[in-house]
Amino acid sequence: MTNELYYDIVIAGCGVAGLYTALSLPRDKKILMLSKEDVASCDSMLAQGGICVLRDDDDFEAYFEDTMRAGHYENRAESVEIMIHSSRDIIDHLLALGVRFERNADGSLAYTREGAHSKPRICFHKDITGEEITTTLLSHVQKLENVTIMEYTTMTDIIETNDVCVGIRATDPCGNRMDIYAPDTVMATGGIGGLYQHSTNFPLLTGDACRIAKEHGVGLEHMDYVQIHPTCLYSTKPGRSFLISESARGEGAVLLNHKGERFVDELLPRDVVTEAILREMEREGTQYEYISFENVSEGTVMAHFPNIYRRCLEEGYDLLREPVPIVPAQHYFMGGVHVDSDSRTTMAHLYAVGETSCNGVHGKNRLASNSLLESLVFAKRAAEKIAVTQSTIS
Repeated sequence: MTNELYYDIVIAGCGVAGLYTALSLPRDKKILMLSKEDVASCDSMLAQGGICVLRDDDDFEAYFEDTMRAGHYENRAESVEIMIHSSRDIIDHLLALGVRFERNADGSLAYTREGAHSKPRICFHKDITGEEITTTLLSHVQKLENVTIMEYTTMTDIIETNDVCVGIRATDPCGNRMDIYAPDTVMATGGIGGLYQHSTNFPLLTGDACRIAKEHGVGLEHMDYVQIHPTCLYSTKPGRSFLISESARGEGAVLLNHKGERFVDELLPRDVVTEAILREMEREGTQYEYISFENVSEGTVMAHFPNIYRRCLEEGYDLLREPVPIVPAQHYFMGGVHVDSDSRTTMAHLYAVGETSCNGVHGKNRLASNSLLESLVFAKRAAEKIAVTQSTIS
């Protein structure tokens, strides 16, 4: 037996993209959000480094070029411009919502730097920026009377009528089927890391939206553009790989081989650094190389990277006193469901946001700390387009 539900908007996914979509929609809209597991099990929670922002007008050309160069100039320039120009409003809104970005002594925002950035322009909260942003957004969404969140509920299909999306099919925690009808549907199911043996992602991220889109002839883009993160903590234990944030290298951490020699410029784009590590591993015949925090002060480590420090200790490494073994692992998906600048897919009334979507911002290789920003910018644009569309229809 299939239960039928009716909402104004249904959103599959409760990461930053799904949450910000819900938060940006009109309060008179009845919204249902689905979470495949509990709401804490989303990759947005795992983002360590931070979120980029345009520091001032003089930074635009450099930020644009940094993003394009990291993406091998396969980025969609219009999307990159939209993201950069929208960044300050997004950061200001996050601050207003209560996100605790680090600040300097004078109260101004503190910025860190990561690979392929020509200057520091990344806002952060310790080394758990994603958790800080996601939990803040979630706390606000949970207070909205017009939003219902169903945990342990999985999108299995979309409902299509005459080439128009009219809702989602899902299963609840007991395996019961639900047909959820809504004038507009948003897919925000994250990436594909669960399909890999070694990934920084939660195992539940299995590309559900991409599979469903393909089955319905909805456009996909750059499905082979998968980013490998250079520095994940090497471990023989099974399970998700633990990321050592790129901002560690931005603050001065260096990569060393087994002879204690540096072998790459640590601030090059991620794909370049990854290739260098893999080449060095092959040359040395080893399963890992090292990251050293010898040039990073203890104060910076304890203030900026407390979670990384703690996790390394759990694995038996004191990064204040010794190099830590690292190895590349699957990290991010630049491809996905093709969308326009308003996050619309090629099927009417079906939207995709966050890592699920491909709006062209990242090109072939994502610039560090653009993911949270891109997700928020284009989630808001999806919400605004849905609001206008539903207002026009009504």
